[in-house]
Amino acid sequence: MNRVLVPEILDGLAADDPRAIRSRRDLARINAVMRQSAIMAGALAQFPAPRALADLGGGDGRFLLSVARRLAKRWPGVTALVCDQADIVSGETRAAFARLGWRCETRTGDIFRQMPRADVMMANLFLHHFDDAQLARLLALAAENSSAFAACEPRRNRFALLGAKLGWALGGNDVTRHDAVASVRAGFANLELAALWPPDGARRRRLTERFVLPFTHVFTAHA
Repeated sequence: MNRVLVPEILDGLAADDPRAIRSRRDLARINAVMRQSAIMAGALAQFPAPRALADLGGGDGRFLLSVARRLAKRWPGVTALVCDQADIVSGETRAAFARLGWRCETRTGDIFRQMPRADVMMANLFLHHFDDAQLARLLALAAENSSAFAACEPRRNRFALLGAKLGWALGGNDVTRHDAVASVRAGFANLELAALWPPDGARRRRLTERFVLPFTHVFTAHA
């Protein structure tokens, strides 16, 4: 399967659009089915405890919160940076971070112009929105502004595509059903992200890229 990018409907909706709100709820269910928070926490756990952890394309912050719940005992006192075009992190979510001993902050704007600095960066179901030229630029910025990076993206294969087409079974709305299929077609396989990671020079970071059942493609870069 060749990688194909098509616009995702959710990206074009206002944050307070009812279809967008419903689709974000659907995405929380999809993340659970894909085991995304467990997979991401496992990928991050190999890194030293950071002072700041940035989630690129972090949306409403609930996914980062689910990861934080798995890591808070190992990583105390982290500043969680939710990075997206708009601040839609609720007071309830911020309070949940505080109960874990973490501080939640937001960074808004175009990620190419407002890339944060953080010890560790992560991206969940975000990188597949970009073409290879954009990805090379984004990963170069991530390498420049962090010491470690982890991404969990859709695996581009026929099994994942079949799963995406069954999104109606989870009660997904029209936005979610369209975007699930689009995300798999734009997902990754083999060592495609490693090939776009910039040369690190003297830093010599180790890159790993692998398939994790049932539907996830995992990429990490760290010392």
